[in-house]
Amino acid sequence: MSATASTGTATTGTARTLPAQFADLERWVADWARPTRQERYDMRLSKKYDELGDFYDAIAPRAEEAIDYLNGRDLTDLADDDARLLQLLYSMILVSYAVNVFMQPRIPDSGAAFFNTTAEPAV
Repeated sequence: MSATASTGTATTGTARTLPAQFADLERWVADWARPTRQERYDMRLSKKYDELGDFYDAIAPRAEEAIDYLNGRDLTDLADDDARLLQLLYSMILVSYAVNVFMQPRIPDSGAAFFNTTAEPAV
């Protein structure tokens, strides 16, 4: 599948939303490229454990490559596709706890407890 240089649109008519070398991760963008931590956490809670595992297993092997790619960018002025890649990494980190530690979307034994993010670092 080739993309046109001027629009970034693939020949099938779907828009490219990630840098070209990460096109295999496109299927995760709609759910996981969220701009805030709260949105990422809400998405984690809305998913079943198996879905979290599928996402984590797809992103984790590409994380070092994505970090190396983003290290070559100005994080204060990211292009939209680069920002979405960074958001996928943020989501992967958030999901990693559920997959590798808790073995479920929620924090065990937390009952109805919740937390709000009152401030988030600017990128």
